[in-house]
Amino acid sequence: MATIALDAMGGDNGVAAAVSAAARVSLEREVAVLLIGDQRLIDEALRRQRYDASFLSVQHASQAVGMCDDPKAALAEMPDASILVGARMVACGTADALVSAGNTGASIMACSRYFKKLPGVPRTALAAVYPTERTRGPHEDPFALILDVGATLNADAATLVAFAHMGSAYAARISRNPRPRVALLSNGEEPTKGLPEIIEAHRRLLRDPHLNFVGNVEGVDLPRGKADVVVTAGFTGNVVLKMLEGISETVVDVAKYAYRSKLAWRIGLWMLRGGIMQLKQLTDWRQYGGAPILGFDKLFIKAHGRSSDRAIANALKVANKAAESGLCEQIAAQLAEVQADS
Repeated sequence: MATIALDAMGGDNGVAAAVSAAARVSLEREVAVLLIGDQRLIDEALRRQRYDASFLSVQHASQAVGMCDDPKAALAEMPDASILVGARMVACGTADALVSAGNTGASIMACSRYFKKLPGVPRTALAAVYPTERTRGPHEDPFALILDVGATLNADAATLVAFAHMGSAYAARISRNPRPRVALLSNGEEPTKGLPEIIEAHRRLLRDPHLNFVGNVEGVDLPRGKADVVVTAGFTGNVVLKMLEGISETVVDVAKYAYRSKLAWRIGLWMLRGGIMQLKQLTDWRQYGGAPILGFDKLFIKAHGRSSDRAIANALKVANKAAESGLCEQIAAQLAEVQADS
């Protein structure tokens, strides 16, 4: 059974959401949760929860990085910040993975301080999930993976190839999809389209027997689910991710506006209510929980900053699944095999 360290101070919903999530997961008795943060605030929140103390413990951390804090300055001024304490505990083996809904920059920097990069990884990648029309795996997972979305703003061909392998290994274990389809994000499907680094990465991936590389995809292909793993540099990935998040929220907002506007529209929406609810559920990132920073020898799962207790609970389960599958070891082995063949 894995032990997952949870930054209880991170995220817009703070201690309440983190403690509620940890309490909920403890009652399922499948993973141990180590809450890290202000002991007084955590104990106060725990008094309002039902939980199994055998599967939940607390590690005091006297400081916390705010969502709007400058990551570098905050970590320099807060040696006992909850995210730093969590990263240290994972690095020393007290916990098997770290989960946080807090400041993304501070999370990446904390992991960089205490975790080691795997051999063959030029740069680490922050992954994210997004809903697609096509599902994958035995549980019909509706989420595809995109990386990088912010850890590495620019990526050369070697880095994009490493991202492809890391993303493929993660998707294979989390979505239970043994041969995930991997693609490069570009401005055209042709292998000659895109920036020089994308063209070179395409050339390398095309002859890589370790991956199910399906070529380039354009932005229009992402929601259709043409690929299970989409590889790009962090600047582009972050822009795409924010756009995808906005689309689902806009659809719901437009439906609400239409419902209030005309009787005929209200009747039409009432008839389509089943499909709209299905769309809302499909695009709800809370059911997935979080996605990883890949390339380190230890696991970190980043939950959305707005995560509710449900989303954080699901992030804990994703971290547990990744830890029990030996994800970091599998990525290291796959990259070593690629290097041996090159």
